[in-house]
Amino acid sequence: MEQVFVVNHPLVQHKLTQCRRVETETWQFRGLVEEITALLLYEAVRDLKMVDTDLITPVGKGRGKIIDRAEPVFVAVLRAGLGMVPGALRLFPYARFGHIGLYRDHDTLVPVEYYCNLPPNIESVDCFLLEPMLATGGSASHALTLLRNAGVNNVRILSLIAAPEGVKAILKEHPDVKIYLASIDKKLNAKAYIVPGLGDAGDRLFGTD
Repeated sequence: MEQVFVVNHPLVQHKLTQCRRVETETWQFRGLVEEITALLLYEAVRDLKMVDTDLITPVGKGRGKIIDRAEPVFVAVLRAGLGMVPGALRLFPYARFGHIGLYRDHDTLVPVEYYCNLPPNIESVDCFLLEPMLATGGSASHALTLLRNAGVNNVRILSLIAAPEGVKAILKEHPDVKIYLASIDKKLNAKAYIVPGLGDAGDRLFGTD
């Protein structure tokens, strides 16, 4: 799966382990998700195009490099994706954001859409989908379809963990998308929860578990 990038940096893995611990409190979990998001995004933008620019330093004229079209759009899948927004803002404080509201039907496991609000004119920008967990992959795949229908040509997924089943399902529907993860876990259980996972990311982020 050449489109999938697992970030094995020690900082990422250390913070992910803390996320997984059942004793990690809500405020700690929230901060860890923010930090991991920033680290994943650091890797995800490694290949962005650079252009040369003139500049003036405190001691004279010089030349530097800047990111070409450095105006990314981040789209958070509600509600757990909201926990990744502060991490994205750390690196791109001027970015625009969209929101897609989905929930998984407990009987059919099919994603149900209840909200979609995307910024205008996003066809040619670098777009990043924020979804902390890819279990069945249904929600992320549905969100990707909405972004494609909105004209987005370049989109990448940032996620903390995924099940192999979810990754395969997403790539089957969207074979060109790049996925940046901290871990691909063992499997889904009978209830379609990631094993070993980290619990319900939304509940742990907002203290509703």
